[in-house]
Amino acid sequence: MLESLPLFVPLIFALTTILTLVLFYRAVKKSNSQEVQQYSVKILIGLILWLAVQTVMTLQHIYSASIDRFPPSILLFGILPAVFTVIVLFSTQKGRQFIDSLPLIDLTYLHLVRVPVELVLYWLFLNKAVPELMTFEGRNFDIIAGITGPMIAYFGLTNGKINLKIILIWNFICLGLLLNIVINALLSAPSPVQKFAFDQPNIAILYFPFSWLPTFIVPVILLGHLTSIRQLLKKN
Repeated sequence: MLESLPLFVPLIFALTTILTLVLFYRAVKKSNSQEVQQYSVKILIGLILWLAVQTVMTLQHIYSASIDRFPPSILLFGILPAVFTVIVLFSTQKGRQFIDSLPLIDLTYLHLVRVPVELVLYWLFLNKAVPELMTFEGRNFDIIAGITGPMIAYFGLTNGKINLKIILIWNFICLGLLLNIVINALLSAPSPVQKFAFDQPNIAILYFPFSWLPTFIVPVILLGHLTSIRQLLKKN
């Protein structure tokens, strides 16, 4: 764990991770497929086990002790397996049946977690654990997605006052915001491919609990956007 960091910062981030888990589980539980609903508890257990594995990897300093390796350990053992899972879901029949069964409104409310994530990143910047470019004072505008997500869900999907095409465009824009911060975060982390922020690199993701951000929260948000885009394209 990062030393001299105020306790409220990792605490709020841990609670944000739990909120992400609960909201995603809620979406799975409300699937329109009885088969998916039956497997919802197993999916929840699998996600908890994944978080536990990432916790062990981080606390054993596997990520923070290998910053000179390529590819970085967190990319190899944390990020790529999560991205591969998303790819499998979209490239297999069972996977597509799963993502098509998830409720669009719950996937949209899921983006609410991006607000506390952005606040945590700002606090980490103040404590010299991430560069300014990863905050809303720098190149990161992801908080816009977190603020507008509940509005899109309520006015667009609950009340039907926003056209589905606009909701589709919103998903594409917010997906772009997500990819923007992901690329900047990876290129500012200490590794052989680091390009930015050498004076104050992105070290937070190498420590507990912040390693959950690239290995769990970001993949879940990515899955939410890609699933929403797929469903909206099919409706249009």
